[in-house]
Parts: sequence; structure tokens; C-alpha cells
Amino acid sequence: MNNKYKILLNTKIAKDTYKLIFEGNFSKEISPGQFINIKIEDGYRFLLRRPISICDYNNGKITIIYKILGEGTKVLSLKKENEYLDILLPLGNGFKIMEEYNSQLIVGGGVGIPPLYLLAKRMKEKNINFEVVLGFNSSKDIFLVKEFEALGASVSISTMDGSFGTKGNVIDVINELNIVYDYYYTCGPEKMLMSLIKTEKLGQLSFEERMGCGFGACMGCSIKTKTSYKRICKEGPVLESSEVIYHE
Repeated sequence: MNNKYKILLNTKIAKDTYKLIFEGNFSKEISPGQFINIKIEDGYRFLLRRPISICDYNNGKITIIYKILGEGTKVLSLKKENEYLDILLPLGNGFKIMEEYNSQLIVGGGVGIPPLYLLAKRMKEKNINFEVVLGFNSSKDIFLVKEFEALGASVSISTMDGSFGTKGNVIDVINELNIVYDYYYTCGPEKMLMSLIKTEKLGQLSFEERMGCGFGACMGCSIKTKTSYKRICKEGPVLESSEVIYHE
């Protein structure tokens, strides 16, 4: 099976944050919230692939946005146009769009924001009204805001240092602006996900976990839910809020 995909663009868009676009033939339908698994290079330096969420998909081209968090993503940031990457895709269980709710909210934090963009595009296609709240550490980390706004969405921003938007986190924005919503979709740090669980509103959460295989064989990314243990790479990364166990 050919897993090689050609890089069309790999450029820095914010502090330590890069956008990479690659093209190829994809035999499966791609859903918002699914991810890819990239083999960084041959040899034994990096044994495990890197899971990265799909940010956008259009006409045979996939966009990912990633942050340099270690040696593997540092090497990925140095890849050039016309080079090839070994990629498994699409993987995981994505978001299910709930058309029956009148006021919907998309909430993203940091590198959890990219998969929410494709979700927003699909919601726009279905004429669903939604607002967007995005959280970053500082103004230097901000990305994708103009892209969300181009979809006609109202976008509110928080930064932990107060250098842009509301000082604090996404919950602070929601409370300060008194944003009303019936249903939410979110991806980001686990502390942020738990804050949304605590609101007791219904929604879907995309979890960020370390993964061994990426397709459910190794069980390394399993978490306990109210009904059973679930593999983030297979049954997830998107889970219903009603099945997630809240913890501090």
C-alpha cells in the first residue's frame, strides 16, 4: 500500500506553529476530528509515528497545523516542498454534527484548534449557526482566527497573559461575554475539556493522547469512560460529553 504523500507547503504561521499541506489519493471519506499518523523519518531515531489532527481537506489536499513540541515535530518543520511523507490516514472517530440544536458553540485551545476548522466548514455548509471561542497562551500564538471569521462566525479570543482578547481561558470568555449555547464541540488541553464537562451542557470532546499504533491495536491510549474503556485512537478521539468521567 502506498502511504507516500507529497508536501505542497510547510510554513510557520505563529510562534513554533506550522501549517503543512500535502496531496495524494485518499480512498476513504474524511470527517472533521479525524487525524493522520506521520512517520517522521526512516531509521530508529523516531520509532513511533506522530498523530496530528486534520485541519482541512479540499480537492485531494489535506492541511495540518502542528506545534514544535519535541525533536520529532522539529524535524517535521524542516521538511521542504516536493518532499514526501509516509502517512496513515484518515484515522479515528470524528465529530458528529448535531443539526437539532439552535445555538451551537465551537471551543478550541492551542493546538486543539485545527480539527475544529474543518468542523466549522461542514457546519457552515449545513447552514448551522455557531459561535467560536479560541484560547491561546499569548498574542504570538494566535492562528486560524481570520479563517473562522471568513466562514461568517463570531470569534472570541482569550490569552492567558492578556496580550489579546480576554485575559484568562475560554471559560472566562464564555462567562464574560455571556455566550449562550445549547451544544458544544471542543478540542484542546484536558483541563479545558474538564471545565466544559463541569458546565453539564451536552457536547462532544476531542482528546489529545499519546498513541502507540494509531489504529487501536496496542491499547496504549485507552481511557476509562462511564460505560467502558475506550481507545482514543479508535473509538475517539471524539467522545460524547455524557460518557466522559469528570476529574479535576
